[in-house]
Amino acid sequence: MTTIDHSTEAVVIIGSGAGGGTLAHELTKQGIECVLLEAGPYLRGEDYMNLEWAAFDQMAWSDARTTSGSWRVAKDFPNLPAWIVKAVGGTTTHWSGATPRFKPHEFRTRSVYGRIDGASLMDWPLTYEELAPYYTRAEDAIGSTHRGGRPPLPANNNYKVLAAGAEKLGYRYYATGPYGTNAEPYDGRPASVQDGFNFQGDKNGSKWSTMVREIPRALATGKLDLRPDSHVAQILHDRTGRADAVLYLDSEGNLHRQAARLVCVAGNAIETPRLLHLSSSAMFPDGLANSSGMVGRNYMRHMTGSVYAQFDKPVHMYRGETMAGCISDESVHDPSRGFAGGYYIQTISLGPAFMASFVEPGAWGPSFTRLLDAYENTAGCWLVGEDMPQESNAVTLDSTVMDQHGLPVAHVHFDDHPNDLAMREHAYSRGEALYEAVGAVGTHRTTPYPSTHNLGTCRMSERPEDGVVDRFGRAHDVPNLFVSDGSQFTTGAAANPTLTIVALAIRQAEHIAESLRAGTV
Repeated sequence: MTTIDHSTEAVVIIGSGAGGGTLAHELTKQGIECVLLEAGPYLRGEDYMNLEWAAFDQMAWSDARTTSGSWRVAKDFPNLPAWIVKAVGGTTTHWSGATPRFKPHEFRTRSVYGRIDGASLMDWPLTYEELAPYYTRAEDAIGSTHRGGRPPLPANNNYKVLAAGAEKLGYRYYATGPYGTNAEPYDGRPASVQDGFNFQGDKNGSKWSTMVREIPRALATGKLDLRPDSHVAQILHDRTGRADAVLYLDSEGNLHRQAARLVCVAGNAIETPRLLHLSSSAMFPDGLANSSGMVGRNYMRHMTGSVYAQFDKPVHMYRGETMAGCISDESVHDPSRGFAGGYYIQTISLGPAFMASFVEPGAWGPSFTRLLDAYENTAGCWLVGEDMPQESNAVTLDSTVMDQHGLPVAHVHFDDHPNDLAMREHAYSRGEALYEAVGAVGTHRTTPYPSTHNLGTCRMSERPEDGVVDRFGRAHDVPNLFVSDGSQFTTGAAANPTLTIVALAIRQAEHIAESLRAGTV
């Protein structure tokens, strides 16, 4: 493995997930030396545990966090408001694989939706048309099914139930993808074996992640120094306000200083603002790159919920892919439904251990055990849609609780917007109607799980006073600091965010490489 000296001014990338891992690959293949700092271990496919809680303990970022607000997650999971991975590859090693694109109107929500009380809607400083070619490159990198001539995944029983219900309700746009799991061998990865357990680490390697694709290819260039178990504590800057180094702690708690030519932060929309807050200084007393006061604000986690339905015959929803299909008809902006924005209906299955924990948190007794007894006959769908950005929804530092390194933990505050609540009620009712249309003998609404789509805390903006970064993810306040993850989303859209994060990272890498050559960064 390549070693870059701590005194060498390299491009320093913090986080190895969809944004950071993609950046590392795109920059190193152009000959740019990068140091990639990842807080977690380097787990490979052979290391993954095919047991739900064992896999969770192995992969999850379970460091202390605190939370507040009226959202149900604060009651059910106060110490785990957000669920992200702490390992090389980041949360791409634990994702459904869903790869829908944002729709053109979702880049222009303030113009299209108009003013919504309590929401801080704003148009993105770039358009769908500008991002479209990068979407194609991202789909080709991920291997999205139904795209680029790649075949669809086979339909499992959970999808067949969903599709039958969709047809009964008159939906038109439903399919087994697009997903980032191979239906046939592609790009050096095998076809899916439909093993029913590739959500939390895919031992077969058929599902895309930066651990599987981008990071090995970046290492092969000889230009990447990958450092797992390296927790970044602070970004430093010089007298002019340019980032010039990063302080990080290794697995034994030793502090290191890595010189930086340029810094890209891709720690997820929880850890990225936390790090910028931890990097406050006399020049940046409210946090690095935070002259606008927007670092950590406008936290979004998507409107989510689930509907599980019980039938009089076995479904075996756990066979095949965890997420194996998607209905897109509701992912439109149709205010006649009583809310702005849209949502998707996607198949989901939980194993018995997770079903017991998440289907009705805190419940017990006969009504709860009936849900578990019906497991074999159960079908499930996940509801995911656009939530409204609100400045009061924020990630800040909790100075009363410290992590294992003695650093203040992230505090996540979230209140559902009335638009979110109206959308969730509509989505629940459509999920129930879908299953009832094909003979369900019972349905159950499941409350939101800990957040996995964490977005918006360092939002893009045209004007520096409105956000944290510009249209390329470059900080308005710090010329050589970039945000490279979902933190930069101006609004959340309805789509699962990974494809858009990858597309933005490819575009950002192109911009960084050109700027480095031109000497403008």
